[in-house]
Amino acid sequence: MIRYGDEVASIARPLRDPGDLEILLDRAAQARVVMIGEATHGTHEFYHWRAELTKRLIAERGFAFVAVEGDWPDCRRVDAAVRGAVADPREALIRYDRWPTWMWANEETVDFTRWLRALNETRPPDDRVGFHGLDVYSLWESMREILTWLREHDPEMVPAALDAYKCFEPFNEDPNAYGWATQFVRASCEDKVVRMLAAVRDTDFGVWQNAEVVAGAEGYYRSMVRGGPDAWNVRDRHMDQTLDRLLTRYGPSSRAVVWAHNTHVGDSRFTDQRLHGEVTIGELARERFGEDRVVLVGFGTFRGTVVAGAGWGEPMEAMGVPEARPGSLEEILHHNAPEQALFVFPTSDPRPDLLTEALPHRAIGVVYRPERERWGNYVPTILGDRYDAFLWIDETRALRPLHTLRVDAHEPETYPSGV
Repeated sequence: MIRYGDEVASIARPLRDPGDLEILLDRAAQARVVMIGEATHGTHEFYHWRAELTKRLIAERGFAFVAVEGDWPDCRRVDAAVRGAVADPREALIRYDRWPTWMWANEETVDFTRWLRALNETRPPDDRVGFHGLDVYSLWESMREILTWLREHDPEMVPAALDAYKCFEPFNEDPNAYGWATQFVRASCEDKVVRMLAAVRDTDFGVWQNAEVVAGAEGYYRSMVRGGPDAWNVRDRHMDQTLDRLLTRYGPSSRAVVWAHNTHVGDSRFTDQRLHGEVTIGELARERFGEDRVVLVGFGTFRGTVVAGAGWGEPMEAMGVPEARPGSLEEILHHNAPEQALFVFPTSDPRPDLLTEALPHRAIGVVYRPERERWGNYVPTILGDRYDAFLWIDETRALRPLHTLRVDAHEPETYPSGV
């Protein structure tokens, strides 16, 4: 740990206010995509600094939209709010009712989306910045949105969508029941979903995207019950493809900011995810757009508090995050970096050992058991290759959820740990 001291000092920059992000904005000058992570789904500082960086990318570097690890229909309501089509974004965010609600239904996201709405009010409609969801969990909600749109705008296509909807109907919106049924009987709805997707591909973009969500979700839930990396990869490939569709829709010069957990944003080839056969949207973006057109930003903390649940669907609570384990990246930075710091990694050799050696790096999902911290929650990471930059906050605190009540949890636990 001591031997990393000079290395950390040579590349760490104090992080005091948004003006200190200038060097990272310079790094992103040619990027088509900037992906900004988080080491948990429930930490105030991660959401705050991610928002501050995003504000500058939008206002000063012309980024066209934000795409998040959230569901397409939920984020569509937020998109309408930030564009000024409907009421205050807070009303759209508080409607997130699927566990874990706090991921997006929180005051930190309210603050950012209100800023985005105010910015959009100064712009013509065609130049307004969007807010979109990349994830696959909204199978039934997406099906209903497809049917609603088709009945009003294209009734001739309703039968194909209704056929797919009726296939899922016996499972009572329980993805576990659907996943297990496909393993033991010929219950798969895959063929009907493929026919529906083909039918609506040339209709409204939102309808097409909802159909892609249904297709992604169907494959995700079918893969989930088998175990292994398939479900993870279905999900990250869906998010990658959705991002590409959005960039195409916004135009050839458009640029995107992505918000997701470190385990999705970071390049899996430089973690033990590679050994498990997992891919990530960060890796896929580098392959799709080129490494010089993508900037991946990670986050980390040494100790604090976080919002999470003790089990899938359990009530949210503010939990203590214990001090990071000995020998971890977090312990090294705790002893050697400023309390808040920004690292923008050099692109050429020689690079310090801190960036080239595999170190344990903490990852906390929506399911968290602090008492298991010593043998779980760490991803072996080659820091300088997994990310292009890193934001460090030594001590963090829980974010501020909009909801306080327990909600129903229909979704199966995200493979492997709620991230």
